Amino acid sequence: MKIFAVENIRLADLYTIQNEPVSSVQLMERASSLCAEWIFSNCKHHTKFAIFCGNGNNGGDGFAIARMLYLKGFDIEVFINKEQLKFSDESLINYKRLKDISGISLRDFNETLRYNFDEKTVLIDALFGTGLSRKPEGIFKKVIDVLNSKNNPKISIDIPSGLFTDQINDKISTIFKADYTLTFQFWKKTFLHPETGSFAGKVIVLDINLAQEFIENTPTDDFVIDDEVILNIFKVRQDFAHKGTYGKSIIVGGSYGKIGAVVLATKSTLKTGSGLTFVLAPNCGYEILQTSVPEAMFIDGGEKNIRQIKDQENTVFGIGPGLGTEKETEKALLEFLENHQSPLILDADALNIISKDKSYLKLIPKKSIITPHPKEFERLFGKTKNSFERLDLAKTKAKELGIYIVLKDHHTQVVTPEGTVFYNITGNSGLAKGGSGDVLTGIITSLLAQKYTEEEATILGVWLHGKAADFAAEKYSTEAMQPTDVIDEIGNVFLYLNKKATTQL
Repeated sequence: MKIFAVENIRLADLYTIQNEPVSSVQLMERASSLCAEWIFSNCKHHTKFAIFCGNGNNGGDGFAIARMLYLKGFDIEVFINKEQLKFSDESLINYKRLKDISGISLRDFNETLRYNFDEKTVLIDALFGTGLSRKPEGIFKKVIDVLNSKNNPKISIDIPSGLFTDQINDKISTIFKADYTLTFQFWKKTFLHPETGSFAGKVIVLDINLAQEFIENTPTDDFVIDDEVILNIFKVRQDFAHKGTYGKSIIVGGSYGKIGAVVLATKSTLKTGSGLTFVLAPNCGYEILQTSVPEAMFIDGGEKNIRQIKDQENTVFGIGPGLGTEKETEKALLEFLENHQSPLILDADALNIISKDKSYLKLIPKKSIITPHPKEFERLFGKTKNSFERLDLAKTKAKELGIYIVLKDHHTQVVTPEGTVFYNITGNSGLAKGGSGDVLTGIITSLLAQKYTEEEATILGVWLHGKAADFAAEKYSTEAMQPTDVIDEIGNVFLYLNKKATTQL
């Protein structure tokens, strides 16, 4: 799914209006109807709604939703700024329609400041839409502050009021904090970054049938990884195949006391379908590895730490889990990188070694994949003020070095050498545990060995990792799930993908 900046969202609306054709009011009705249907289906234990409407088109959506929910039998109160009743053309039409319904109370914003909302009343935010360019002030700020102080369920229409669409807000900005955001057609960029996405709650994307021709022909550098993207990448395993068909992977890592990391990476490599899997580790982990992952073949890399990494042709290397940063290991890694030409995956301590000297970055083979978490990224490339700046820096470095950067976060970002960004929307807070990154390294290594391109392997890899985590969370909770549970669910994700893929045939 494409992510559009606010100007292209506006143009998509306009193109649809001009070419469907449909009036702007009819398009608003379409969007509002989808919101009302979602609310009706998901808020059946609530009978009362307080809807806060601004003067622009977002307020027009609110007026229409109020009318539709009232006709479905709910108690509705609408709050507006009675001191300023100048509405946009579309909003005015829906305001007049609402005024004709005697059963809906129209209250002033000032009443919000002293109003005692029943705890089961759902608060619906339709104050400001995607066109907002400055922080809320005056009565709007006061209303949002009051609503944020309430424990009532909260829903935003299209975007939480006060939140910008494409950029980070000032730290002192007032923003409505929603439990759910019912957004139209596209994810917004600010939903996908930690500093701003927390205001949106759970995002529900409603397809309002904007013109597909415009969407397909309008370029963007930002995408969301959804099922459609994945099904265009995923390759169903062929019946007439053998172990050589699906490549050779070598996971390099482990050190005394850190063998668990390389076990996790090796297990996920195997589970993701690598044809031949080896693990290059120190001898102190030999028995653990041969017992834990008997399907993988062991390569001696040293005694307590890795002292040598021998190159092999037609092999994909995943280097870093539990590797350690000892001098002998550092020397072995740098010597290997000086001679290795093919794309590989670097994570964890491999990145920490490279971060010791910025000149080491030039040793990373072109088209390779690095998977830093925020602190590892900072050590490699320097500090940034926020995740937006970090992403911009990642795009610069990916182009400069000719590599793929997987920025691990709640919504992990895959950054390509061309400057394209793919945001992952699978996964959950259960992945915030040591070992999760090792699992991801194994997954991507395996996919690259199976002849997925570097871009395909990173996109499918982060999605698969997150989807397996979602399945694990359903079984064990985000609190209790472990990285090993994520590995165990990889097979169920492939079952899901195979079913989806064969259904489309």
